[in-house]
Amino acid sequence: MTDETTMPTGSTLPDSEPETGDRPLKPALWRGWRRKCPNCGSGPLLTGYLKVNDTCQVCRQELFHHRADDGPAYLTILIVGHLMAPGLHFTFVTWRPEPLTLFTIFAVGCVGLSLYLLPRLKGAIVGYQWARQLYGFGKTG
Repeated sequence: MTDETTMPTGSTLPDSEPETGDRPLKPALWRGWRRKCPNCGSGPLLTGYLKVNDTCQVCRQELFHHRADDGPAYLTILIVGHLMAPGLHFTFVTWRPEPLTLFTIFAVGCVGLSLYLLPRLKGAIVGYQWARQLYGFGKTG
């Protein structure tokens, strides 16, 4: 058996690097959203609030390869802003509450929604990277 596999385009791919796309994306995203290991769906993905475990406690999948960086924060800001801004406008135009009341309600809402979304979006990004075999997740093992 040879060390390389010929691709239809004529390029070669070493056997040690599996092709991308052989891991299902939707289950990996869902498992990440639930803050579970994208491989087995049983072990915890995060330790604490946002720190990713180095390996899964159940299936021993290496998770330290992830590069979530600022992605979860950007997505959280995007989602919270797009949900709260129209709500803020609608509430102000419809009921004209006192400014301090409006601020208090929407500040608590923004903080609460942000705290809820941030670890889930981080898990989904790690799940996406695992499914697409990015940043070292393509290694077998």
